[in-house]
Amino acid sequence: MIDIGIVGGSGYTGGELLRLLSVHPSANVVCVTSRKLAGKPVVSVHQHLRGMLDLRFEAPSPAEISQRCDVVFTAVPHGTAMDWVPELLDNGAKVIDLSADYRLPVDVFEKTYGIKHRAPREAVFGLPELHPEVAGASLVGNPGCYPTGATLAVAPLAKAGMIDRVVFDSKSGISGAGAEPTETSHYPNLAENIRCYRVTNHRHVPEIKQELSRLQNDIRISFTPHVIPAVRGILTTAHVFVKDSFSDKIQDREFVSKLYSDFYSKARFVRLVDGVPMLGNVRCSNFCDIGFEIEKNSDRIVVISAIDNLVKGASGQAIQNMNLMMGLDETTGLWFPGGAP
Repeated sequence: MIDIGIVGGSGYTGGELLRLLSVHPSANVVCVTSRKLAGKPVVSVHQHLRGMLDLRFEAPSPAEISQRCDVVFTAVPHGTAMDWVPELLDNGAKVIDLSADYRLPVDVFEKTYGIKHRAPREAVFGLPELHPEVAGASLVGNPGCYPTGATLAVAPLAKAGMIDRVVFDSKSGISGAGAEPTETSHYPNLAENIRCYRVTNHRHVPEIKQELSRLQNDIRISFTPHVIPAVRGILTTAHVFVKDSFSDKIQDREFVSKLYSDFYSKARFVRLVDGVPMLGNVRCSNFCDIGFEIEKNSDRIVVISAIDNLVKGASGQAIQNMNLMMGLDETTGLWFPGGAP
């Protein structure tokens, strides 16, 4: 059994980690932290887990946690994980960080988040479909939810060097904003409405650029997010404009299908679908569904991806990374379908 700690277990990602780990055959959650809620039962916050957990929130030091745990998930706000991660690592624990602190190079992180990085460490970007080196890592920076759906949508085209420009339009469920209500997630502002925000400067853009530039270094990338009146899920529509030299090939559906099927042939959690992916088919699961449509006599292909923002976009992907880091099959504890309808 893998003894597991969760630093910052009171939010949505912490709750989702607990939900998934409660049925993981090799996981034993031994510590869940929250300074505010120390001493209170975990199920007093995550009431959907009643009867599944018998733990209380704690407020131990990083050294204490690492002495008790083989793996620690840090599910804390951006800029906070860096106060925990070095000591956890130095005391022998493996760490998967669900914040942004270890996803980007230090200079890019500081520019993007306006925070001085106090504890740089080398980390692997935790998108397993593109980073098999996760298996040998001690520290993984778990990707953001938007970059997961966006990057997976177009990675095969980027690997083939086909993209001139891509415009991502992503629509996310309210849970992506976290457990604390905001102007974007407040029900009266969102019911029967769609809210566009950070129209041209969302902080997840550097992650998308970082990952796609590893595959093709001359892509022009634009990204705009929206929040929709749904609890879970991210549907990303990628308008991909290909280079002139690929304008004929992009009209060949069999060529594009083979490009995707070859690229994702070993990716257990990527499903290629005919038509438009549906959020209901991935809800509460770790799958990413991808479909595409080619615009006739054009340089544009539209690729659509669907993920659950709390699972493949956060906690499920973190557990997928943990499985690989601990020598397990990546599907362990995650191999179940979505919750449609």
